[in-house]
Amino acid sequence: MVKEKLQTPCFDQVWCSPLSRCVQLATYCGYEDAIREERLKELNFGKWEMRIWDEISQEPYAAKWFNNWIDLPTPEGEAFIDMYNRLAEFLSELRQKPLKQVCLFAHGGILTAARIYAGEYTLEDAFSNIPAYGEVIKITLINHTAKKRH
Repeated sequence: MVKEKLQTPCFDQVWCSPLSRCVQLATYCGYEDAIREERLKELNFGKWEMRIWDEISQEPYAAKWFNNWIDLPTPEGEAFIDMYNRLAEFLSELRQKPLKQVCLFAHGGILTAARIYAGEYTLEDAFSNIPAYGEVIKITLINHTAKKRH
């Protein structure tokens, strides 16, 4: 379905996360030469990578993190704001280039952060708006003035 949705657009440039699922999707969609961009990686969950929420929620630090996931990093990982800021830096750089239409193959957290950057909703609403795998999202950044948050 993603491949069909991307048939007609002509992109000035295509980027993807270097992680396998994004590279595979980009390749499947005909963009095997997509530029691998580290800042498009999903949130680094550190010690919590590849674990289920029910298991994580039993850990002592989990309650603290669930109450402040925007600013607190996961154990040996990063906070949502860290991911947002690295994406905001990348998108701000893109806006300085003479590009009209680009394509990013990225993860749900990154796509959510991009929508926050575009002003569609707030950081606090991020987990309520994670897109499904393969979802195509269009964002317009013309005259956008989002700034990095500390």
